[in-house]
Amino acid sequence: MKKILPQPTVAKKPKQMEIHGDLRVDDYYWLNEKENPEVIQYLNDENTYFNEISEGTTPLQEELFQEMKSRLKEDDASVPVKKNGYFYYSRYEKGGQYPIHCRKKDTLENEEEIVFNVNEMAKDFSYYSLSSYQFSPNNRFVAYSVDTVSRRKYTIHIKDIETGELFLEKIENTSGPVVWANDNKTFFYTHKDPDDLRESKIRKHTLDSSAKEDIEIYYEADDIYNCYVSKSKSGKYIFINSYSTLTTENQYLNADTPHDDFTVFQKRTKGLEYHVKHSLGQFVILTNKDKASNYKIMTCSEDSTSKENWQTFIDHNKDTFIDDFIGAKNFIAIEERSNGLKKIRIVDLNKSTDFYINFDEETYDVSLSGNASFETETIRYNYNSFTTPNSVIDFDIKTKAKTIKKEQEVLGDKFKKENYISKRVWAKARDGKKVAISMVYHKDTVISKDTPFLLYAYGSYGLTIPDYFSSVRLSLLDRGFVYATTHIRGSQYLGKEWYEDGKFFKKMNTFTDFIDSAKYLIENQYTSPEHLYAQGGSAGGLLMGAIVNLNSELFNGVHAAVPFVDVMTTMLDETLPLTTGEYEEWGNPNEKEAYEYMLSYSPYDNVTKKDYPNLLVTTGLHDSQVQYFEPAKWVAKLRDFKTDNNLLLLQTDMEVGHGGASGRFDGLKDKARDYSFFIGLELDLL
Repeated sequence: MKKILPQPTVAKKPKQMEIHGDLRVDDYYWLNEKENPEVIQYLNDENTYFNEISEGTTPLQEELFQEMKSRLKEDDASVPVKKNGYFYYSRYEKGGQYPIHCRKKDTLENEEEIVFNVNEMAKDFSYYSLSSYQFSPNNRFVAYSVDTVSRRKYTIHIKDIETGELFLEKIENTSGPVVWANDNKTFFYTHKDPDDLRESKIRKHTLDSSAKEDIEIYYEADDIYNCYVSKSKSGKYIFINSYSTLTTENQYLNADTPHDDFTVFQKRTKGLEYHVKHSLGQFVILTNKDKASNYKIMTCSEDSTSKENWQTFIDHNKDTFIDDFIGAKNFIAIEERSNGLKKIRIVDLNKSTDFYINFDEETYDVSLSGNASFETETIRYNYNSFTTPNSVIDFDIKTKAKTIKKEQEVLGDKFKKENYISKRVWAKARDGKKVAISMVYHKDTVISKDTPFLLYAYGSYGLTIPDYFSSVRLSLLDRGFVYATTHIRGSQYLGKEWYEDGKFFKKMNTFTDFIDSAKYLIENQYTSPEHLYAQGGSAGGLLMGAIVNLNSELFNGVHAAVPFVDVMTTMLDETLPLTTGEYEEWGNPNEKEAYEYMLSYSPYDNVTKKDYPNLLVTTGLHDSQVQYFEPAKWVAKLRDFKTDNNLLLLQTDMEVGHGGASGRFDGLKDKARDYSFFIGLELDLL
């Protein structure tokens, strides 16, 4: 039963903003003043309100948390990966929030060497992220990067493994990863602008110098681009990669000569995307050259790299999207997607070997992972589905034999794969396109208009949400929920065109695809508006904001996580992180036509006096991708405008950013909070 409690209030301080002759008034613009005690007080008031309203679900949250935790193998370990003479793996100890990163020299029978015990490193911090670590080629030095604020600004530290000593030198404001040259004393890294967080500079550091002496070897002057540095799996080349949504440019350098200049691989040409790897004794390129919208693979010699020298290796296929590939010395392994489903294709230099690894389930996820070795005749991939826990599998290219290296354990006696049903249906969008909906539920769940149903989607940046296994999700399924992902436009589920149809001036397709998916489920009596729930985060939070403005009557409850809801104000503020680099995804609102289109769907700008469903909005104070004040403003405006008595809850984690809690158990508590919202509405606990 819903509690009647006084809702948090916040002052209106109108700010007028005018562009293209259009005047907008933002009553809550001032909530971006992070250091203002009034802002912090408002967020704390909303947190108190959330806690009071959610009090009836407190036992349920604890029950869910204990369930989720009980399914985990707490003393688990990853499958070792061989690289440069060592086997690397990570393991957890019972009760530990963080991993312990280890290695063994030559064979797995040798003594374990603990590289990092993150539990020890994190003990004095409320948030701790060890994002990456890279060893020098001689295995003596390791550079690792840490964020203790959750702002995704990483500080690089350097450790001498032989002595155990840390270098006094620290390098701040980086993206995290480093790339070592083959001289074992030089590495390259990406510097982030400390204010707008754009990854705009590549710098070079040597172990015997101060960070103040680091040389800036590249500056990306165009503010719609970012850049990063990488190294070929062969170890021969270092790449500087500049990219925007539509265009890429690479530079390369022999890793043996780190003090030489980088050479442009192919000069940037607007609309030309290419990604370079070194394999088969040459450069191998994934590209959209010659209007290859689903990409093709081309090759060129190491001496002639401009596009007129590229030769087709795997041609473009309008029905098959090339997601990615990995290169080894004698073959490449390609992740392809057709009709929404992934396959792995193996091809050698002469195409004497060219075959697919196919998979039989109706919907599943497979990905190439853990392939660190260049000199190999084996590939490793991860396979799982809505009903099948993850398996790590080694595949022998010559014999085609599969070796399962590890199967995910789901502890307890309740989980049995055969107790769950997974299937895929196709909803018809209003323009005739078919949208896939992948779903999973317990075999004892009766599908009807009374079935609780959680529909999830993202739908931006070409990101395709995989149909993956989750032991956490079992807590919903075992309580009679159906869980589904709808693969709406804006993803690349059906190829690059599917993405292009959900961005720029076609962005509305993303929102209407989700709505039409919901209508399909209701019309076919998978559920009803009284039992249909929606969830999305970040750009998926934008989706949630749009659908409740457009068709709020379809949903009983909606969870918007770190939602990008104040599209216009954010995209007009170039001082905010990530803004200018987003112009090629959403449009540049400084241009009138783009402004008017973006304004037509911006959730914050389209809040009206109407009924809204029950809403849970979650965010983090230190979020660098979607600033906390976007959801805070949205909730404040909704409180002022909405005409119903449904729940409106804002929960701000004052210690974290975009990705939520850093500890594995703290992350489960967040999931328990989210699930208790949906279950609580079904059981009238809220």
